[in-house]
Amino acid sequence: MIKQRSVTTVGRGGSSDTEVVAFRMNLRAGQAAEYRRRHDEIWPELQAALRQAGVVDYRIFLDPQTHHLFAVMTRRKSNDLNSLRGSELMHRWWKMMGDIMTTNADSSPQEQALEPMFTLTAPR
Repeated sequence: MIKQRSVTTVGRGGSSDTEVVAFRMNLRAGQAAEYRRRHDEIWPELQAALRQAGVVDYRIFLDPQTHHLFAVMTRRKSNDLNSLRGSELMHRWWKMMGDIMTTNADSSPQEQALEPMFTLTAPR
């Protein structure tokens, strides 16, 4: 099951209605090109569902030496990501990605919350 992620609250556009979460996932060795290809072709309905659930910005970075994926997500504080995680659409995506990532019993990716250590924002 997906663990609670570490949260850093940040303002966006002059408001404080968003928060940033960061977490690590694990890619199987030799699967970087396939991971990128699948995300380059992410389903439009999944993109729409992520946005509708409250995702404002979502970035995933790869450490090619360790095969760790580092994800940073900005989301609305009033998000509906828990509902999305229970959806058939999300489970189809997880199953499709399961052969190239380490996963939990429900096919969700294994995630490790990352603790915020430093933040620098531009002055207003």
